Amino acid sequence: MPSTVTQTSLSDLPVRRGKVRDIYDLGDTLLLVSTDRISAFDWVLPTGIPDKGRVLTQLSRFWFEHFKNVPNHLISCDVDDFDLPAEIDREPLVGRSMLVRKTSVVPIECVVRGYLSGSGWAEYRKNGAVCGIELPTGLTESDKLPGAIFTPATKAEQGLHDENISYDEMCARVGPELSKQLSERSVDLYTRGADYARGRGIMIADTKFEFGMVDDELILIDEVMTPDSSRFWPADAYKPGKGQPSYDKQFVRDWLTTSGWTRTASRRNCRPRSSRRRATSISRRLRS
Repeated sequence: MPSTVTQTSLSDLPVRRGKVRDIYDLGDTLLLVSTDRISAFDWVLPTGIPDKGRVLTQLSRFWFEHFKNVPNHLISCDVDDFDLPAEIDREPLVGRSMLVRKTSVVPIECVVRGYLSGSGWAEYRKNGAVCGIELPTGLTESDKLPGAIFTPATKAEQGLHDENISYDEMCARVGPELSKQLSERSVDLYTRGADYARGRGIMIADTKFEFGMVDDELILIDEVMTPDSSRFWPADAYKPGKGQPSYDKQFVRDWLTTSGWTRTASRRNCRPRSSRRRATSISRRLRS
């Protein structure tokens, strides 16, 4: 099994660490290094997944290129293009790193749902709606929605929980004009990506996009349609009315839930071999 990279250290470069990525400030640009850490319910689990960071990075790179008509922050994934001190070993960065433009991050998680699952299903069971969007009665878990819906969420600080919000609340936070751009662009990206994946036997149930501003231009940032930001279902196993087998990290959440973990006790280990197989399966199918 390949070695697992759960943390990087690049000389004295300024760094901040998210749940999965180590983010280095290179002055005019950022270096995003996807580690093999895995998180669930806002906890970083102690067991890394070998090559997970490479899968996330290569999938994001694929989608950035696929959506080439949409402005994005990616500059290069070639380590030879990174302006790093000579003493830094670049080999561990290969395949898991992106040099990107700095942006002013829009503080909204742009979630698009094509199927009823996860927190959307939980909310629908309570009030028949998701983020204030009324849905038809009688839907069951994993049902396909009449059309893709945009359901924004707050972008919480590290250690806090993102929360679903209504479109009106989003408008109050970032303004109606920007909200319209975020909604339209997110639904368009989801629809195009889901159609592409469906032709390769993968259903993208929902996904999350993030955007930033550069000189008044809205651009796509962060990761795009990866197992960390999306629900991927094998199309040949799809059966609405229940939870679906998945290629993403939903099975890790399910395992943690059924293990009796209270989300406040000591963190649980997960199964690295199974996680890595599921992630690499998505990559192979989409790139075929």
